[in-house]
Amino acid sequence: MLVYVINRHGKPLMPCKPQKARKLLKEQKAKVVKRTPFTIQLLYGSSGYKQDVILGVDAGSKTIGLSATTENREVFSAEVELRTDIVDLLSTRRMLRRSRRNRKTRYRQSRFLNRKKPEGWVAPSVQNKIDTHIKVVKMVHDILPITKVIVEVAQFDIQKIKNPDILGEDYQQGEQLGFYNVREYVLFRDKHTCQHCNGKSKDPVLNVHHIESRKSGGNSPDNLITLCETCHRKYHKGEIELKVKRNSSFRDAASMNIMRWAFYNKLKELYSNVSLTFGYITKNVRIKHNLEKSHRIDARCISGNPSTKESDCWYFFKQVRKQNRQLHKTNPKKGIRRENKAPGYIHGYQLFDKVEYLDRECFVFGRRSSGYFDLRTLDGEVVSRSASVGKLKLVERASSLLCERREASFLTGLKHGVS
Repeated sequence: MLVYVINRHGKPLMPCKPQKARKLLKEQKAKVVKRTPFTIQLLYGSSGYKQDVILGVDAGSKTIGLSATTENREVFSAEVELRTDIVDLLSTRRMLRRSRRNRKTRYRQSRFLNRKKPEGWVAPSVQNKIDTHIKVVKMVHDILPITKVIVEVAQFDIQKIKNPDILGEDYQQGEQLGFYNVREYVLFRDKHTCQHCNGKSKDPVLNVHHIESRKSGGNSPDNLITLCETCHRKYHKGEIELKVKRNSSFRDAASMNIMRWAFYNKLKELYSNVSLTFGYITKNVRIKHNLEKSHRIDARCISGNPSTKESDCWYFFKQVRKQNRQLHKTNPKKGIRRENKAPGYIHGYQLFDKVEYLDRECFVFGRRSSGYFDLRTLDGEVVSRSASVGKLKLVERASSLLCERREASFLTGLKHGVS
């Protein structure tokens, strides 16, 4: 384990061993400024000895890999799990707003002059991923003297994935060319036949059904099938079960295609020495050095020092929502709208505080006014469903990036069973 050091002016220095940090703290020459990753700040002037530290970033739509290395060793390793609930939350908000505006108790005239999007606009779910990538890179810059950043960006040819034989003009035409809308295309694709009963119901009315809900699956043709009205009605009543499953979604690939250049260009604005690499290079380096596949090990390969000594611990970050401004519960009991308000602090604790319970560190995932809390780790492991507040000890206040330190096994990084 390494202790990260910043000087009295807040500039990062090279990390030190815990023994040296303990001595500085005991002599009151330093103070603790951050617990995870453990960081101290010197209280006296020191120019500090610095080495070239290269940060490798394995960008992703669900997980980010980070690895900072020198020629001799890895000084920082982490994985960041991104939020995946933004699309669902925005869809729920849109549904509630439409419902509220259509009720007789409240009416607001529609507005059509506020629909112009600014230049460079991206969907909120993608923008959040870009902002989080920038945030974690800045976090590493705050504790280490990074001299160079290398980012792996991915580009996916979705049309090629769907149809490996696509060439030339087929790229421009697409599968929906000549159809008035998506519904017409889906009916044509399914030969105007119910995909459940194959026309046995004799019902001439055809509906286009969402395999996944429109809120989570969207209106992509891969998420739509043709059903006759009889089968459609029976399905929603729970009388039949569809055997059709949705094809693989390309949402992650699409978000990576959108965010890759936005992330890279923003990094170049903030830092001087930023360069690109590509997935096939990372894969070749990983196989050449006989390393296992993981985001943080890929990041070490991206940094250009794959064979350097691996860090004895790494950090797992999980992104959570910062605030919940929803006024009413989405699914009220007995049809009665109830306020979705809870105190910021209950018995001195807020949601996602890191606490110590029975000599084990975990996070507050649920609170009760009776004084019993739901405690879990970032992996979702339940530590206690009903822990008494009297047995809790506050370790860290909540933030939008929760962090756990994890020990690295001596076998980590090596492919098992490969000589």
